[in-house]
Amino acid sequence: MNLIEILRIALVALRANKMRSFLTMLGIIIGVASVIVMVSISAGASAQIEKVVSSLGTNLLTVFPGSDFRGRSQGANSARPLSEGDVTAIRQLPDVVAVSGELSGAAQLIYGNTNWSTQVRGTHADWFGIRDWKVTMGREFTAQEARSGDKIAVLGATTAKQLFAGSNPDGARIRINRVPFTVIGVLEAKGQSGFGQDQDDTVIIPISTMRNRIRGKDETVPNNVGTIQVQVDNSKDLGTVQDEITDLMRERRRIQPGADNDFMVGNRAEFIRTRTQALNTMSLLLAATGGVALIVGGIGIMNIMLVSVTERTREIGLRMAIGARRNVILSQFLGEATTLCLLGGVIGIVLGSSISMIMALVGNWPTTISLVTILTSLAASAFVGIFFGYYPARKASRLNPIEALRYE
Repeated sequence: MNLIEILRIALVALRANKMRSFLTMLGIIIGVASVIVMVSISAGASAQIEKVVSSLGTNLLTVFPGSDFRGRSQGANSARPLSEGDVTAIRQLPDVVAVSGELSGAAQLIYGNTNWSTQVRGTHADWFGIRDWKVTMGREFTAQEARSGDKIAVLGATTAKQLFAGSNPDGARIRINRVPFTVIGVLEAKGQSGFGQDQDDTVIIPISTMRNRIRGKDETVPNNVGTIQVQVDNSKDLGTVQDEITDLMRERRRIQPGADNDFMVGNRAEFIRTRTQALNTMSLLLAATGGVALIVGGIGIMNIMLVSVTERTREIGLRMAIGARRNVILSQFLGEATTLCLLGGVIGIVLGSSISMIMALVGNWPTTISLVTILTSLAASAFVGIFFGYYPARKASRLNPIEALRYE
């Protein structure tokens, strides 16, 4: 008996009990669908996070005030702010490529009769290179302009669209918290970040202008900066440079040996990778739940096939009486179990893929469905059918033909 004949007989047997066959497949359908959904969400989220890592740069460190959460936590608001002197000192380290301070805050932008609330960032000129954020119109501001406090602004793509509605913003005069600024450029669009924020809804201005005209100086550190972005030479070890910056900042802030830091040096790429690992762990747990559903479905198939063997005892005896060998009977029932699982797997793949696409469209959730995942799901379905169908098939092939013909 060839494979096509086995498949034909299996389909005839399954059609004879359509509802029972469908209910038996439910466990396989649910298991495969859940695996498809969980793996596609995990793959999509991982791809999105990798995109964020690429946009930030894997060689980026961030220094900001506040305890490092070891011992007593001071919090960012209670620690002494960072300063322009810190930026200059870090810039002198041999493995540092570029450094920029950053001060940010919400502000109201006005152009003509249009106003828009957005995030304003005051930075040094190196910030654009550190973030690898190019302008598509106009230009960036220079280091001299950043030091002198010129009232100039580079708009994010979303901010430019909201204020100017498609018209050319280059050279236009806008007001930020009632302070007049000249637009000198528009940033390229970057889309949403891995945390769901619109990266293009922003305005970049010189940090000295931000400090003097928009946000105001700190009472204790007049030349304060909120955070410091540090770009490290790609050929150098990021952890080593991180330790060098930590030692330098402890010295500058006069922290005694053994005392807790009142600042943090964060590795943003490492944080995102940690988040990816946590996401992958959660996805594995959820995929394991789908695997349990497959096992439960396989047990259900074994149960139904045992019932089928009992119901068709006389048929088995008749087949043996007219010359069917034991391996033919084994192949027949094993083929039925495998076909049942494969059909459930196909339905589960369609259902899981549909749910993933709906989540991507409606919930704006990143999903990626790969051919490897689909083929693996089909292979798992076939394995469940063979594994759990073998015992009932073997039992059928071991029946005594004479006793099977006498069975009522």
